[in-house]
Amino acid sequence: MADAAVYGDAAASFDPLRPRLLRVAYRMLGSVADAEDAVQEAFIRWMGADRAEVREPEAFLRRTVTRLCLDQLKSARHNRETYVGPWLPDPIVEEEEGEDVTLPLMLALERLSPLERAAFLLHDVFGQGFDEVAATIGRDPAACRQLAARARVHVREARPRFHVEKERGLEIATAFFAASRSGDMAGLGAMLAADVSLHADGGGKRPAAAAPIFGFNLVMKVQKSLAVLFGKHGSELVRTCFVNGLPGFVTREADGELQTTALDIEDGKVVAIYVMRNPDKLRHLH
Repeated sequence: MADAAVYGDAAASFDPLRPRLLRVAYRMLGSVADAEDAVQEAFIRWMGADRAEVREPEAFLRRTVTRLCLDQLKSARHNRETYVGPWLPDPIVEEEEGEDVTLPLMLALERLSPLERAAFLLHDVFGQGFDEVAATIGRDPAACRQLAARARVHVREARPRFHVEKERGLEIATAFFAASRSGDMAGLGAMLAADVSLHADGGGKRPAAAAPIFGFNLVMKVQKSLAVLFGKHGSELVRTCFVNGLPGFVTREADGELQTTALDIEDGKVVAIYVMRNPDKLRHLH
């Protein structure tokens, strides 16, 4: 009974904070499963803590989650050098476009050191002061300012320069699905920017391009080949939505597996296409 009481007391203060802690962990790690593991480990530590002595539970738990994520980012098992093909973060699918960290920005964060990533996210995204950032990552405030400044230089280009209205973004996503699946290459080509790129993450589990594809002609060549396959085997639209803050859609493909497509749009043209095919990263959508 005592254990049940400890669990209930800890859960009562922890559970309201869980969604915010998951947001921090996911943006640090880019993996839904890893984020959930980090938050669950934080809860275990919260149960063992002297909670009466913690004046600000949210700050305490955010520090705990961030440190757990830093440990994971630094660990050898988290090294993505052995990943098969392009790596994309797990898709977060939402009805609204309210993502504060879009897919291109998450890819830019991958190029940062773990400490730069933590300083940038905690300060620039979650609005923490540098004293709080310093207490979280174990560096002095001046060093944290430098970490965040270096990170900003790297991610500046990944910040959205053009805002796409929600309805317009979903219209383009719907039109992209229709044209790509029906073989309307003229219609599809009219949507693409000259420097469009295609990124597909199969993780070695499903067929996908082994490297990103750049340029209108090469992307159109791939789309023509895919249209032939879609014509033979079909591709079912599950829904249009926002995928990591970008307009896109979820489909069920001929092998029965889900797939997400996210479109980075600038000035009404698609500048990047991000396709998630790795079933391990789509499991949370079922």
